[in-house]
Amino acid sequence: MTHPNLTIVDHPLVQHKLTLMRHRETSTAGFRRLLREISLLLAYEVTRDLPLMTSEIETPMEPMQAPLLEGKKLALISILRAGNGLLDGVLELIPAARVGFVGLYRNEETLQPVQYYCKLPAALDERITIAVDPMLATGNSSVAAIDLLKEAGAKDIRFLCLLAAPEGVARMAEAHPDVPVITAALDRGLNEHGYILPGLGDAGDRMFGTK
Repeated sequence: MTHPNLTIVDHPLVQHKLTLMRHRETSTAGFRRLLREISLLLAYEVTRDLPLMTSEIETPMEPMQAPLLEGKKLALISILRAGNGLLDGVLELIPAARVGFVGLYRNEETLQPVQYYCKLPAALDERITIAVDPMLATGNSSVAAIDLLKEAGAKDIRFLCLLAAPEGVARMAEAHPDVPVITAALDRGLNEHGYILPGLGDAGDRMFGTK
């Protein structure tokens, strides 16, 4: 159920923090803190192959040709509302990134996404675009968000999530085989309500303390 563009980040710190987040007794404050921390670690993987150029600088000792990121600033797209938890951590690593938001909610009967908001940075066709959402469950909302990004001109898109289900991975591979998926874990599957098992519950509810 995997595909060549799926990357599972198996770093020990990522797996340790994910286990703490899965625990039902972890508090809202603790969950939020762990999500920010783990998003920093995941961001290293999703940005591993960013293009570099060289620029001449002066160190305290001598001039040198030093590497810098090439091209326009990255675009980070949060899939609301839970995407904001990952967004905060990634922004700590890439504070100059441009930020956009896609608002989608899942119809609990059909499990299909319903769009209610979309605000994206300019010139997506010239930026590496990273979409963030903690859960890749059915994949319907994620695919819909990527559809919107491509309609806005984005060409180089990566999808960063905390947990993925095989159903969501397969759905993304079918709809957007050109979009790499980076996650901390590929879980067993979905229940009848479209929630990931064993999962960690509703990421938005746990992050914001809502039911």
